[in-house]
Amino acid sequence: MVVDGRAPDPREARSTPEFIALLRLLKEASGLTFRELSQRAEAVGDVLPRSTIANMLGRTSVPREELLAAFVRACGCGPEQVADWLAVRKELAVRGERAGTAEASGAAPEATAGYSSEPPTVPLPEPAPARRRRSRTVVAAAVALVVLAAAAVTVTLLVRDDERKATPVSGPAAGRTVQIRSVHSGFCLSEKRGSDSGRLYQVPCEQETIPSFSLKPLDGDAWRIVTDHPDYDLGCTGVWDGMRDAGAGLQDQECGKRGDAEEFLIEPVGRPVEGYRIRPAHTRLCVGTERNSKERGAYLVQTSCDGADRGSLFSFDPVAGGTPGG
Repeated sequence: MVVDGRAPDPREARSTPEFIALLRLLKEASGLTFRELSQRAEAVGDVLPRSTIANMLGRTSVPREELLAAFVRACGCGPEQVADWLAVRKELAVRGERAGTAEASGAAPEATAGYSSEPPTVPLPEPAPARRRRSRTVVAAAVALVVLAAAAVTVTLLVRDDERKATPVSGPAAGRTVQIRSVHSGFCLSEKRGSDSGRLYQVPCEQETIPSFSLKPLDGDAWRIVTDHPDYDLGCTGVWDGMRDAGAGLQDQECGKRGDAEEFLIEPVGRPVEGYRIRPAHTRLCVGTERNSKERGAYLVQTSCDGADRGSLFSFDPVAGGTPGG
C-alpha cells in the first residue's frame, strides 16, 4: 500500500518523461506486482490489464485519463492524490511541459498551494485585419505557401521514417518481458483482444499489446517465446498446428501442443546488427508479415527467408519494469 510520505508527488513532474518516471516510482512504492495491481483494479470495477500497465510505464506520452486513474487507485492513492495525478496529466497533455516547482523557480509557497486541475489560459490571437480584395500577388503567395507546406510535410515524413529506421534494436535475453517489434514496419506483435484464435498481427507499439512476451532459452541455440495473456495466462508462441508450409500463421496457444513448431532460432543480421530473424526450428523458414506488408493489422506468418531481410527482422524491446507474470 502507498502511504503518505512514500508516494511520489506528481506535481514535481515538469515534463512527460518525469511524469512517467514518477509513475514507475509509485508502482515501486506500492510494493505490488502487475498481477496484483490488475486484481485490485478489477475489485473496484476498473479495467487494468497487466500488459497495459507495462506499456504505460514504458511509453513516452501521458496515459489516458481513465487508465491513469485506475492505476493510481490500484497503487493505493486516495481521491485527492488521484485528482493531483489527473491534474498534472491534463496540463502535460495541453502544454507538453510544466513550470518548475516553487522551490526550483523561487516562487512563494502560496504560488503552488492552490494547484488547479484546469489547463493554463492560452492567450487568444490578435484579430485579423479586415479582408481586402485579393490580388494576383496574394494568390501567388498563397500558392507558394501551399507548395512550401507540402514540401515541409514530405520532409517531416522522411525524417520520421529515418528516425524509425534509426531506432536501436535489442536482442533476445532470458526472462525479461519484451515487445517484439518489426524493424520493417515499426509495429509490434499482438493478438486481437477478445479473439480466441491466438493469431498474431502487428499494431502500433504505443497501444496496448497482448499478451506479454518473454524468452526462455532451450537446448542448443533455440528459444521458446513464452506468453502471459491477461485472459488465458501462460502459453507459447508457435506455428499454427505445426504446419510446415509457407504462409502458415503465427499463433499463441497452450504450450506443448505443437512440438518443435514452438521452438525458434533467433539470429542477428548485419554489422552493426540491423535486427534479428525469428526462424521456426521445425522448418528453418522465417517469421514475417503476409506479403512482407508494412501495414497496420498485417498478420504474422511463416515465410521464406530469401530476399526478405527487411521484412523479417525484429527487435526484442524491453518493457520497463516488466518481469514474466509480475
